[in-house]
Amino acid sequence: MMTQGPHGRTDLESESGIDLPPGPIAVNKPASSPNELERFFVERANRGDVDGLVALYEPNAVLIADNGQRCVGKKQIRDFFVKFLMGRPQLSQSVQDPALRCGELALTSSRHSNGGVSVEVARRQADGNWLWVIDRFTIAGATNYNPF
Repeated sequence: MMTQGPHGRTDLESESGIDLPPGPIAVNKPASSPNELERFFVERANRGDVDGLVALYEPNAVLIADNGQRCVGKKQIRDFFVKFLMGRPQLSQSVQDPALRCGELALTSSRHSNGGVSVEVARRQADGNWLWVIDRFTIAGATNYNPF
């Protein structure tokens, strides 16, 4: 979980040197539907919340970045997002198709303002909330999300 250190600094700031505005750490709400994951992703990325982003994924989730980098598990996904957020991206909400659900799984897709399209597979957890299992950052179109 992201914590505040001396002078209100967050973990992301101490790891990356990013200067975030002082203030309390936001409490992250769990996704009660698969399509909430994308909205939470944008909100958390825009506030520089690395741990909030990682919390959207199952422990052994797989994320494929725009450059083909494969991140498996929360540690690698966290490392990816630390680098991703160093560029201080300001994302806008995407246009989402309704989730295609089959039992405890859901396929979600989003069309981003830059023309990129992402797809994800989410799984309903025992508590009824949803987490991503697979995230293909961009499968089509342009992207400016690549931090590398």
